[in-house]
Amino acid sequence: MLHDYPMMRALIHAPALALTLTLLSGACHGDVYRRVGPDGQVVFTDKPQGHGYSLVIKSHDRKAPAVATQHAAGPQPIPSVVKPPSMVHRLNTGEIVLGNGPRIYSFRPSGGRLSPGPIGAKADVFSAIIDRAAYVHGLDPWLLHAVIRAESAYNPMAQSSKGAIGLMQLMPNTAARYGVRDPWNPEENIYAGARYLRDLMGMFGSDVRLAVAAYNAGEGNVQKYGNQIPPFEETRGYVSKVLDFYRR
Repeated sequence: MLHDYPMMRALIHAPALALTLTLLSGACHGDVYRRVGPDGQVVFTDKPQGHGYSLVIKSHDRKAPAVATQHAAGPQPIPSVVKPPSMVHRLNTGEIVLGNGPRIYSFRPSGGRLSPGPIGAKADVFSAIIDRAAYVHGLDPWLLHAVIRAESAYNPMAQSSKGAIGLMQLMPNTAARYGVRDPWNPEENIYAGARYLRDLMGMFGSDVRLAVAAYNAGEGNVQKYGNQIPPFEETRGYVSKVLDFYRR
């Protein structure tokens, strides 16, 4: 059963979506449904009203797969600490609606999302997994889409010359950190990548730019350069690409 809250409407910073979704995931104890409006607005709710909703999380499926939540021997995940929304970097705005009725989270993008074409078709194949991973780990699903699009263009068999694997291009040490047994498995890959990205958001005060830079260059390099985007051509180009995909 949902807890009752006074009706509240608030504009929030997009990087604070991690905190918002985490709070809502704790408030919703039933199934979670998702709807994407014609303008790209994404709505999550436990009590769908009207048509166009699809089930993304069963009440017994709220946690990530065990293989993506257990730590293997070796490095431990970096801590997740989210700063208040007033301290985060602003990219877009969303709207939270909390009331005595259904618990709703909606994100209204600034532009279109995944226009029809080959990329959109590939994205559709993994959208359900991406939605679940985003909800479980308190991320905006469009941010996950942007990272996956930049990393692998939705190719689950992608492998880099450096050894990064799958949709979210997990490096072997990252896969080990998050207990991934099969990095080629799309669900394991996405859940682990989402958890890593969520931890980076926590480490860098919910600043999407720095979290994305750290996903590419490693958190150590972002810290080395004073919590700024490292001066690497590849990383700067990567951050620009991800943010461009995210804003579309």
